[in-house]
Amino acid sequence: MTDAESPGSRPGARIAPSFIVHQLPQAVESQKPFPRTLSFEFFPPRTAEGKLKLGETWKELGRLGPRFFSVTYGAGGSTREGTLETVSEIRAAGFEAAPHLSCVASTRAELAAQLALYRGHGIRHIVALRGDLPSGLAASGELRHANELVAFIRESTGDWFRIEVACYPEYHPQTRNAADEIVNFKRKVDAGADSAITQYFYNADAYFRFVEACEAAGIAIPIVPGIMPIGNFSQLARFSDACGAEIPRWLRFRLESYRDDTASIRAFGLDVVTRLCERLLAAGAPGLHFYTLNQAGLTTAIWRRLGL
Repeated sequence: MTDAESPGSRPGARIAPSFIVHQLPQAVESQKPFPRTLSFEFFPPRTAEGKLKLGETWKELGRLGPRFFSVTYGAGGSTREGTLETVSEIRAAGFEAAPHLSCVASTRAELAAQLALYRGHGIRHIVALRGDLPSGLAASGELRHANELVAFIRESTGDWFRIEVACYPEYHPQTRNAADEIVNFKRKVDAGADSAITQYFYNADAYFRFVEACEAAGIAIPIVPGIMPIGNFSQLARFSDACGAEIPRWLRFRLESYRDDTASIRAFGLDVVTRLCERLLAAGAPGLHFYTLNQAGLTTAIWRRLGL
């Protein structure tokens, strides 16, 4: 039923309060005052070839002038050396880089040692996450949640680090209901988080609604949308199924229709993700954080289409 066909469009018609359709938010007012932050995320490579390729990638993306790069931290700290090595290499070239740190399967002593190592290298920006439990391990470690890690970082290092945390506009896979998602996020903020990066999504309204709920809860930090370029549908579907990010039905069907036509998937994906970014920035989102998968091409193309 269109608006023209709705009962409310007929003269004299009355609409019961429960049927009033509220306009979707077109702006995220609480986010507009924050400086725009544009950033790229990598994972530490495991091979010499991967290291060489990533070096070329971050140098190419560095020409675009991002605020910072971030580097992931494998389950249980499985890539801690590679994380620090990658961050150090990027910082040596004059860019800001933020290592990830997760608390799952770690003791307080191990986390304190890692923080001291980061601090000793002059690193002042960190992404604090709960993280995934390594395969085969049953123990979650001394700290079970990201808010506990944020509190531990603040207790151990004061204001030395700028702390980024994660948030989930489409809800974490283990979240029981929408209210819990906001409560869990607020715990991280109250513990000392400075800003947040969202899980990627393709429904802008999910982000707008999430920010609206955060505003109502008194959360007042930058909430930067996470952006996943689309280049490989099977890979995207696998990631999304694992992390709970929704691929809208219309988008999934369209991508599936291209089958093995990689060029068409990439071209269509560029259009979809560019329009998503345009809508987010126009509404007041305080920047974009690209999950690059250690590739420069798609991210660079989107960046240039946006005129950034």
